[in-house]
Order: sequence, then C-alpha cells, then structure tokens
Amino acid sequence: MAYDYKKEYKELYKPKTKPHIIHVPAMTFLAVSGQGDPNTEGGDYQQAIELLYGIAYTLKMSYKTDYKINGFFEYVVPPLEGFWWQDDTQGVDLTRKKDFRFISLIRLPDFITYKDFLWAKETASKKKKKDFSRVDYITYDEGVCVQCMHLGPFNNEIETVNKMHEFINEQRYELDINDHRYHHEIYLSDPRKSNPEKLKTIIRHPIVKKQ
Repeated sequence: MAYDYKKEYKELYKPKTKPHIIHVPAMTFLAVSGQGDPNTEGGDYQQAIELLYGIAYTLKMSYKTDYKINGFFEYVVPPLEGFWWQDDTQGVDLTRKKDFRFISLIRLPDFITYKDFLWAKETASKKKKKDFSRVDYITYDEGVCVQCMHLGPFNNEIETVNKMHEFINEQRYELDINDHRYHHEIYLSDPRKSNPEKLKTIIRHPIVKKQ
C-alpha cells in the first residue's frame, strides 16, 4: 500500500468545516511561481501545474529507473497547493483575478533531496522535451495558522474566510499575511471532474497573537 500523506496527516489534510488553529511544520515542496487569472485556458497557472506534476511523477516513479533515491518508499503524490496574493492587497480580492500572483506547490517526501530534484528535472526535460527550469525546490515553515475546510465553489471562499477571521479575533489572534506569509489553499478535489458545489478546499491564513 502506497503511503498517503492525506491519510497519515489528517490534521493537515482533513480539517473540520469549523475554523481552528494549527501549527504547520516545515515541509519541502516543488514550487512554480507565476501570475494571472488561474481560469485562463492555457494560461500561466495551468502551465505551472503541468510543470509541477511532470517533476512530481518523475520522482514518484523513480524506483522503476536505474536512479535510486536513498530511503525511497512508494507514496501517493500529495495534493496540489497554492499561495496566492495581489500587490498592495491584504488577503485576496476575487474580483481581480487577473492581478493574482501565485506559488503553486506539491509537497515532497522528506527523503527527496535537492540532488534527487535536479535528477528529476533533467530526466523530465529529456523525456518530455519540455523546459522545467521554472520548477524550484523549497522548504517552507508556515508556522501558526487558522485553517478551515471550504466546501463549494472557489468564488464562495469569502464566506469561509470571514468565519476564519471572526474566529481568530475571538481567540485574540490577528491576521499575519505579508511578503512571506500567504493566503494558502490546498485542493482536495479536481475541479475538472467535480461538481463545483462538492469541491473541497482547505484554506489557511497565517496568524499571530494580538499584542
């Protein structure tokens, strides 16, 4: 049975539909930065996702090649994630999607090193005849956040976000979105295959204790 991070780390990937506070540990990710409306057909966001999955699956299937990753075990590729922001805006304004900036992410198992990542980029580039130079290997320590499961269309996220912000105010925390801490989404549903009303998206916002 392949190791599934969603099942093993339920506090990170199966939160309740009520806001709650969580400390998110440092993790390593594949990452691609970009900008623009994520709904644009063939746009920068869709290109970024294609690049991410190209490297993610090259690493996942490495055990079938001559390249051996130290400590490797079979695993399910973790879900797609995204950090989102807009210049001069705290949080996100869904009416200005063309102004979005993003970092799309896929979590990596701890045993995958930077050396393994470089191997995957070179291997995928040769095999797929595609430029994977935009894909980065990063470690991100998210820290203390409020999170909540959002059910339904992306355009209705503001309802969940408002609940989260009311909750942190009651708990004497405040929002801490800045140049290094972001509006964070984790996608548990494929919007191409799911009814919009049944989409599951984890929303996280960084927070700090009020002074």
